[in-house]
Amino acid sequence: MNTSHVLILPGWQNSGPDHWQSRWQAAHGYLRVEQHDWLRPLRGDWIARLEDVLLQRDEPAVLVAHSLGCLLVAAWAAHSRNTHLVGAALLVAPGDAEREELRPTLTSWSPIPLKKLPFKSILVGSRNDPYCSLERSRQFADAWGADFIDQGNAGHINAETGLGDWPQGHQILTQLLRDN
Repeated sequence: MNTSHVLILPGWQNSGPDHWQSRWQAAHGYLRVEQHDWLRPLRGDWIARLEDVLLQRDEPAVLVAHSLGCLLVAAWAAHSRNTHLVGAALLVAPGDAEREELRPTLTSWSPIPLKKLPFKSILVGSRNDPYCSLERSRQFADAWGADFIDQGNAGHINAETGLGDWPQGHQILTQLLRDN
């Protein structure tokens, strides 16, 4: 498995050192797409940054998105003419920017694109995610054409839920890379 294929797409406020995305990056050498402003995320800026990173690559990437990063994948795919630069995506715990409590912070992220992704994708959702209901996660998976995995009661599937390296998630990614 070529680790340079994998791009880490954190959500709002980035992923701290104890987040499984950061742990995977440190352990496997995956590349993080750095955003200009992690605290005030603007959809257009984040889409442009992802596009720039993908255009600099020699081969299709596999995206590993968490929370707002999932919405970034959907928004980028809905607008880019370069979707061939992505081979697959692992979408974990999408944030629902259309929830009342998130709208003031994530104003530019609504409406959420609900268009089928032009590459293989897997969405992992949680039954007790405070930022996205399981039902809404399933709606995203259906709209985006993603296979859905119910992670059970795993909160927002981040550092606060005590997943550590989240080996189950990495197994899902490894299979996605093999299939890609």
